[in-house]
Amino acid sequence: MTTSTLPRTTGSDFAELARRINRAGLLNRRPGYYTVRLSLVAFLLGAGWTAFALVGASWWSVAVAVLLAVAYAQVALVAHDLAHRQVFRRAGASSRAGMIAANLAIGMSYGYWTDKHTKHHANPNHDDLDPDVAPAVLVWSREAARARRGRFDRWLTRNQAWLFFPLLTLLGLSLRKDSIRALVSGPIKHRVRESLLLGTHVVAYVAALALVLTPWQALVFFAVHQGVFGVYLGLTFAPNHKGMPHPTGTEDFLRKQVLTSRNVRGGRLTDVALGGLNYQIEHHLFPSMPTPNLRRAQPIVRAYCTSIGVPYEETGLAESYAIALRHLHEVGADLR
Repeated sequence: MTTSTLPRTTGSDFAELARRINRAGLLNRRPGYYTVRLSLVAFLLGAGWTAFALVGASWWSVAVAVLLAVAYAQVALVAHDLAHRQVFRRAGASSRAGMIAANLAIGMSYGYWTDKHTKHHANPNHDDLDPDVAPAVLVWSREAARARRGRFDRWLTRNQAWLFFPLLTLLGLSLRKDSIRALVSGPIKHRVRESLLLGTHVVAYVAALALVLTPWQALVFFAVHQGVFGVYLGLTFAPNHKGMPHPTGTEDFLRKQVLTSRNVRGGRLTDVALGGLNYQIEHHLFPSMPTPNLRRAQPIVRAYCTSIGVPYEETGLAESYAIALRHLHEVGADLR
């Protein structure tokens, strides 16, 4: 279903689905899984920086930059689970671990991202309420495209489908810029703590590059590391909602979440690479559900949606990117 708006509905069918999910025990915590996952991600991050030190001032450091980009993305996915309290039940433990993962390990504000992501979950794909579809470098609706002013902005929107992947290389830097801006003037609860942790990351990162690499190697390492990190993050989140309907605010909870989301088919490797976000429908219906339970919840959710006549969107990974790119191209049609 890829129309621009959702059908008007009344009432909610979510309660019965929630009872079925609860009976299956799929909202129970998975401490064993997260102990192993967090340990492996920490090992990957540590191995990346160890390799960086051992390789030293060599152009082989570019390969290490790719490894560290993957490690950073996996840390970001762990921070995502922490923000949804999938790992720890208590907010305090989730927040402390999230700041270590986000601010200290990869240099992004946990508080900024959590606030932004919470708004997205509350109103996915809503033109006015979801920050993920707010007009910025890219625009996601034809109305926003027609409102573009300035020759460069209009050119950018006309060609945004072709520019999508190159622009993703800047995503990590954009999130860091927004993180710093939020820490300076945004509604961040633990501003001092987050600022210290993020500042520590920036100082340590710059010092490592300056002390180990030559100036040219440092510049190339930085570009590759941040670029691959941005592309990985973008490719993780792009399939989830792009090209799906935009709600009007009249839908019940179940339809608002299901009809705006898209699942991606794949095996265990896809689950690991996308951090479980390939089960986007189940994740949006039950944000605190631990990642390994999403796969088990899928057949329950899909069968229930079929029984009540709610379309359930699921595609292959490559097809999901093609849909997102076609949508971006169609959005800019009025400017071509």
